[in-house]
Amino acid sequence: MLNKLIRAGKLVITDYDGKVYEYGPGGAVPDGTGGEYVEPMHVRLTNKKASSHIARYPQVGAGEAYMWGWLEVLPPYDIRDMVLYVTGQAKVHGDRALQPQGPLKRFAQKTAAKIDSINLRSKARKNAEHTYNLTRRLYELFLDEDRQYTMGYHRTPDVSLEKAQLDKKAHIAAKMYMQEAREMDRPLRVLDIGCGWGGLALYLNKHYGAEVLGVALAPDQIAFCKERAEAAGVADKVKFKLMDYRDVEGEFDRISSVGLLEHVGTPHYPQFMKKTHELLAPKGVMFSHCCGRAGPPGFTDAWTRKYIFPGGYIPALSELVTQSERAGWQVMDVEAMRFHYSHTLEEWYNRTTMHKEELEELYDPEFFRMWQFYLAGAEQSFRHGSLVNWQLIYVKERDAIPMTGDFVYEESARLRALEEPPKWHLDPALKEAAE
Repeated sequence: MLNKLIRAGKLVITDYDGKVYEYGPGGAVPDGTGGEYVEPMHVRLTNKKASSHIARYPQVGAGEAYMWGWLEVLPPYDIRDMVLYVTGQAKVHGDRALQPQGPLKRFAQKTAAKIDSINLRSKARKNAEHTYNLTRRLYELFLDEDRQYTMGYHRTPDVSLEKAQLDKKAHIAAKMYMQEAREMDRPLRVLDIGCGWGGLALYLNKHYGAEVLGVALAPDQIAFCKERAEAAGVADKVKFKLMDYRDVEGEFDRISSVGLLEHVGTPHYPQFMKKTHELLAPKGVMFSHCCGRAGPPGFTDAWTRKYIFPGGYIPALSELVTQSERAGWQVMDVEAMRFHYSHTLEEWYNRTTMHKEELEELYDPEFFRMWQFYLAGAEQSFRHGSLVNWQLIYVKERDAIPMTGDFVYEESARLRALEEPPKWHLDPALKEAAE
């Protein structure tokens, strides 16, 4: 695999017994972020089982080998450098090189992934708790100040994570055609499915006076959301409930789902589209933002399903559109957000690595390395692979939004001009200034 894959630069692997293997012709290699890998990439395997474990299913084996300390990347590089270097050799084929080798193994993994994507109510809650009920401190250490756990909108690559996440909320609000609130004699009623830590719900209330119901399945997320609403004095307008979206009743003018469809599971797309269609008012707008595949349907790798997002799946656009059409939706706008998430994930990785000692104390070194590998692997999928973020606007009636797309960019620009992003309170520069 490595003989075929490494076509630029040099990868040097030292096995557990001291034998050294070299791949590639040498020379500098672009790192995908504007820099270069000049020195050879040195990797050390510390366990007799490491090479065979990686070879059977590189995406799982490499991740577990790194987690368990069987694989070490030597300075001046780290695991993120290695992942970007190896997958960058093949660009969109990088993911395939790391997937199960051979048709039988691929078939077995696709079958396992399909079974894992069946998210009945009890399993959906268990999966959400696995992903989001980790300690609050973990997310505080690597997310932005508003705890947005989805792609930031990086209008330029050099903006801060806080700015990118604030601009993301402005872009979403504009696509939801929230500005219609100014023409109504009552507040817009909004349902935020998979509300995270409440940032978008609070934003929609702050700028439009919307009455928002946020629902999610992770108890600590909902508890945190309620604390935020109370602290902001809007708990009577912005409410959060620990419940499955399938149990929501009522009628809403707007529905948002940001980073939710990845957890729904493809067998449940018809149910999701049908239920949301029932909940939306006739002239309403539904907005969906999710990670997506720029190509055909695929399957979630075993490592991610096992350690990070059990039951998770990243959909192709065809899967989203086909199921929405059957439920009666009309798709009014589709935007492929291509490289934005790679910039977000790069910053999440840097903030995670910055807090290595505290994270190892909170959990253990294996968890810390697992989290590093997850973020680095996700970044390469958006930087070198075929993953994007899909943003779709759904309506029941075509006159629910203006005739041209100008309303999105005009409102987004207006919102961006209203406020400055907060400073990340854990920024080392702020600490130095205070001292």
